[in-house]
Amino acid sequence: MLENNNGYKSGFISIIGRPNVGKSTFLNRVIGQKIAIMSDKPQTTRNKVQGVLTSNDSQMIFIDTPGIHKPKHKLGDFMLKVSKNTLREVDVIMFMVNAEQKLGKGDEFILEMLAGNPTPVFLVINKIDQIHPDELIGIIESYKERYDFAEIVPISALQGNNVEDLLTTLTKYLPEGPQYYPADQVTDHPERFIISELIREKVLHLTREEIPHSIAVVIDKIRRDEENEDKIRVAATIIVERDSQKGIVIGKRGALLKEVGIRARKDIEMLLGSKVYLELWVKVQKDWRNKSTHLRDFGFRDDEY
Repeated sequence: MLENNNGYKSGFISIIGRPNVGKSTFLNRVIGQKIAIMSDKPQTTRNKVQGVLTSNDSQMIFIDTPGIHKPKHKLGDFMLKVSKNTLREVDVIMFMVNAEQKLGKGDEFILEMLAGNPTPVFLVINKIDQIHPDELIGIIESYKERYDFAEIVPISALQGNNVEDLLTTLTKYLPEGPQYYPADQVTDHPERFIISELIREKVLHLTREEIPHSIAVVIDKIRRDEENEDKIRVAATIIVERDSQKGIVIGKRGALLKEVGIRARKDIEMLLGSKVYLELWVKVQKDWRNKSTHLRDFGFRDDEY
């Protein structure tokens, strides 16, 4: 932790909301590189991802939480616990909603969770580029009736509309404090975690509706190539729950798994700044999302929250 400069502001900001409202898209935009995976499927984010944005006068640590939903298995219980616990740890809460979706039961559930919480809550209405401007007033009014928000900010995380204004307003709510992380650090997650998430993102994109969120990725090893030090060798195992899913992930004559590798390798090379040799395997662990031992093995440790 670096020493506090006079007037320097720093703090933690939780991003919460229903699945698929654009939390990861927002985080990747403000950080300037991909640290959270993006998918049009709900429940993409499983662990809380911390992104660090540092300027000359402030440091904002964003916590991108799993989309809040009714749990259907132990993994779902874990994800909900992560989201709830972050609300007690932060200086500002960003409640992000999708401008294209009407206020629903999921939003009501989140508002009930926020009731009585003394932390300032921003209503961030995302995806305003997808609606007519005249619709915005009705959306704002429907939420204002249910909660006393500190600020209401419409944005487009994808296009960047109003994102800088949101960051400026967030800074005003942060306390004076130290610079927690070095200026060039953008996340507190180890490279292994980000690499596993990049691989999982490619599987989600390429399998579409054929594979639900029964996928985990375990990094088996990361090491410099003994014969070529300019290249890093990464070996990873994609975990699925059923034999039929294994066949889908591998694809006909291994075509889909090969494409996962090609796309993931490009992102991993950007992350590591080095050439990468990526080796992928697929393994079946039946019903792993409901088994505590497997959840811990695959990095979902609820004792950390």
